[in-house]
Amino acid sequence: MTHLDTASNYLRHRSHEILKTTAGDLLPRFSVSTKVGFFPEGHSLDPTRLRIAVEQAVKDLGHEPDLVFLHNPEHSTSDTGRLGPACAALADTARAGLCRSWGVSTWDPRPLMDSDVPCPDVLMVRAGLLVGVDVLEAAEALATRWRPSQVWGMSPFGGNTAQEVWERFDPGVFLRKAAPVTKIQAAFRSAYGLPRVDAVAVGTDNVGHLRELTEAVAYEVDEYVVHEYRQLLKARQLA
Repeated sequence: MTHLDTASNYLRHRSHEILKTTAGDLLPRFSVSTKVGFFPEGHSLDPTRLRIAVEQAVKDLGHEPDLVFLHNPEHSTSDTGRLGPACAALADTARAGLCRSWGVSTWDPRPLMDSDVPCPDVLMVRAGLLVGVDVLEAAEALATRWRPSQVWGMSPFGGNTAQEVWERFDPGVFLRKAAPVTKIQAAFRSAYGLPRVDAVAVGTDNVGHLRELTEAVAYEVDEYVVHEYRQLLKARQLA
C-alpha cells in the first residue's frame, strides 16, 4: 500500500492531525491525497477559505499533500458561478507549491455537468455495481468535458461489504475466467469498469480485507458483460 486518501473533515475535522501522529516518520513514504470544502459551519466554495484550508492541511500533515480535491462541490452549486473560481483557487494552490496537484471529488456529478472549470488533474467519482446508470453516465460525460489526467473511483461497495446485496448474487460474472475469486474481490475489481477508472479508493481497518482487495487487481474485467449490464440498467431506467 503506497497511497492514502483522506479529507479535512474526517474524524471530526482532525484527520490530518491524527494521520500525522499515527504514521509518524512513515507518512512521507506515502502519496497522500486529501479533500477540502467541508468546514465545521458547513460546505463552502469560497476561494479564500479553500486556500486557507489547504494551507492548514500542509501544517497539520507536516508536508504538502500530493493531491488536494475539491470535496463534493455539488453541495454548494445553487450559485453556479462559484464552482469555477473554487477550482481556480485549488489550481493556484498547486502552482504555489502547497500541493503537487488538484482535483474534484464528487458523489453526484449531475449538478456539475454544465460547469466550465480549469482542467483538474484527477476526477474522483462513485464506482461499482451499486451506482445508478444516470450517475455513471454523468461521471463519464464530466470526464469527457473536463479531461482530467486520471479518473478515480470510490465507494465500490456502496458503504460496506456486509450489505445484504452482496449475499444475493455473485459479481464474479463480471470477470474473465480466472482462479476462484471471492464475491468481494469480484465486486471490487468490476468497479474499475463502472465507470472506467484508473484507481479505486476503499476504506478498511482489516488487513486481511485489504490484502484480499489488492490481490483482486490482477483479475480482468469482462468488458462484454459490463456492456450488457449497462444496457440492462439503461433499459430499466427507460421502462
